[in-house]
Amino acid sequence: MTTHTVQLSSEQARNLLATYHFTPTDLPGVFTRLGTVQYDPLNPVGRNPDLVLQARVPGYRVDDWQEIAYQKRLVYDAWDKQACLVPIEDWPKRALTREHHRPYHDSEIMQTEAGAVAAILRALDERGPLSSLEFEKKSVHAPGSWAGATQAKRILRALWVTGDLVTHHRRNGRHYYDRAGRVIPHQHFEQPPLLDMAAYYRWIVARRFQAVGLMRPNAEAAIWSACGAAAQRKQALTELVNAGTLVPVQIDAKPQLFYAHAPMLKLLDQPPLEPRALFLGPLDSFLWDRKGVQQIFGFDYIWEVYKPEHLRTWGYYVLPVFYGNRFIARLDSRLEKGIWTITRWWWEADLKPDAAMLHALSAAMKHFARYLGCEGVQTSEEVDKRVRRIVERL
Repeated sequence: MTTHTVQLSSEQARNLLATYHFTPTDLPGVFTRLGTVQYDPLNPVGRNPDLVLQARVPGYRVDDWQEIAYQKRLVYDAWDKQACLVPIEDWPKRALTREHHRPYHDSEIMQTEAGAVAAILRALDERGPLSSLEFEKKSVHAPGSWAGATQAKRILRALWVTGDLVTHHRRNGRHYYDRAGRVIPHQHFEQPPLLDMAAYYRWIVARRFQAVGLMRPNAEAAIWSACGAAAQRKQALTELVNAGTLVPVQIDAKPQLFYAHAPMLKLLDQPPLEPRALFLGPLDSFLWDRKGVQQIFGFDYIWEVYKPEHLRTWGYYVLPVFYGNRFIARLDSRLEKGIWTITRWWWEADLKPDAAMLHALSAAMKHFARYLGCEGVQTSEEVDKRVRRIVERL
């Protein structure tokens, strides 16, 4: 079929992305919409999936996602764009992702410590879900039957990436592993796997665009984990455009083409969302294509958590602040001993906060404090006085 390029202004693109990502929904609805939510263990104000979900799910609180993952089994932990939470029905479609990692993911330890691998699997079969902590305690093997804490962690992780094990549940962020067949519901585990390479690349590339909504095909390399080489992605993109799954989009007549997840274009007919303020996670898929974000929103976001302090421009765990259809600020903050402390705040340079924006920020801070379950909110003296005044009135 012939696919025409959709022409959008930057304003239309901003409204479209804001509506696509931040129209309120429930927990399953987020995964239906985005298809994947990136996991990261760092926890200064909730972990990344918590931050992603609180921006989209009214009333969300830290760790609410664990119920749909580990009790209802609607999503599971998988290797996608790095570690992610994905819908449970993805299991047969991700067979080639798991097979892709099997030949080389920590293959040395899998070969040289075959006895330890067998002992770990035997312990899981006999005792059910276990974490690396149990192996560190040496409570499941006779002395010498495995090669120590570091090796056990490596083996468990390798078996997880290749799908031999999956996360049964987490406790304080720690994986408790079990055999995949005892965790993935039967109707998904027994489905025939997707083994057609071309079909797999079409599916996984489409999922990346679904997660972002509107993205450049040459976005950052980290986005394309498990999506094949450049030539395979290019072929998949062509086939997806021909099928109408993706639609080329030109913004403000610039030569750089974006591609839209086709269903989202229906949102162009909807009025923009009522403006509200949101704090966004650093690995939110809204931000994955950071150069694309800069082109559409004029917002240059850098996640500096792994930079030495003296090399940071902003701070350790900086969250973008979004309002209406634009970024208005960024903040660095911590939850410690039940107190949420905003340590630094930066307004965007071209911004003059008005009363409506400040009112929306007050509502957002109340929401975020409830999400954290904190006992109080405070700011450092360096924070802008308008923000300090909002916090004082919470």
